[in-house]
Amino acid sequence: MLDIKQQVKIVEGCRYDDIPEFVLASEQPLLLKGLVADWPLVQAGLQSDAEADAYLRKFYTDKSVVFYEAEAEKRGRFFYADDCGSLDFKSSRARLDEVLDLLAASRAKSNSPTYYVGSTTVDVCLPDFRADNDLNINHLNPLVSIWIGNRSRVAAHYDAPDNIACCVVGKRRFTLFPIEQVENLYPGPMDFTPSGQIISMVDFENPDYEKFPKFKTAVDHALVAELEPGDALLLPSMWWHHVESLSDFNVLVNYWWREYERFMDVPTNVLHHAMLSIRDLPEKEKRAWKALFDYYVFGPQEHKYDHIPEAAQGFLQPLDDRRARQLRAWLLNKLNR
Repeated sequence: MLDIKQQVKIVEGCRYDDIPEFVLASEQPLLLKGLVADWPLVQAGLQSDAEADAYLRKFYTDKSVVFYEAEAEKRGRFFYADDCGSLDFKSSRARLDEVLDLLAASRAKSNSPTYYVGSTTVDVCLPDFRADNDLNINHLNPLVSIWIGNRSRVAAHYDAPDNIACCVVGKRRFTLFPIEQVENLYPGPMDFTPSGQIISMVDFENPDYEKFPKFKTAVDHALVAELEPGDALLLPSMWWHHVESLSDFNVLVNYWWREYERFMDVPTNVLHHAMLSIRDLPEKEKRAWKALFDYYVFGPQEHKYDHIPEAAQGFLQPLDDRRARQLRAWLLNKLNR
């Protein structure tokens, strides 16, 4: 375990049916003690793993789930093979009840493979589960997902949406870093990833400081959150997070949401295009483009273009659905030249 001195700020007294606005708007991670402690699945898990297993099966129909399996010697870590050209675990589609059978059998073994059901939409896989196990944040239109498995380690990565991760069965540890630590976390390949997101190449259980010396600086900026059953973590957008499942049977339910207009594009596409168009320019040109990005994108926009007649402002005006379609068509025409 890393020697992390800073703990995530703890907020007491929040309930799943009445989450304060300051929590949802926080730009810093928050550990919400006991947020979902009254959920029936939490209560079932506190009785036993078997009770939690039986409770989940009540809602399952027949939908398949994304299923990951890693050999026992990997010690729960889902990662690349040595050349980063392949992965050191298997992924497939499987029935959830069959995965639950594997997990039940593995609890009787001291050295079992790691079984992991990743990001599965609750309403598709477990209809009616949310009737009694849910957060009152539907005004944010969240994507609600469930994660099920035994002991595992998910490499540090970041996600664009804000997130409330509810530890429902078992215990979890989150190790968190602000996005500014990206260089010190040694991000891996961009176009081939274990499950869609760029991951840190550092093994947090046994960091190689000769190979990754800057990781020591990242650790100085890290926060850690230890989640008991019923706790939840408010994880703001773009925070790096390394996730450890610490029990033989673990269930997490998370809520992702983004507050943006639906006509907006995915920021990652801009990053990729900037790599194509700007990254390898001479340094003096990159400095010039950085100044333009600061002016047109990252700086404050209010009243910036008042010196231009409104009818001539074009794409400089705040985007709406119509202008977004026009800009997208204009870009496609440029890209297809």
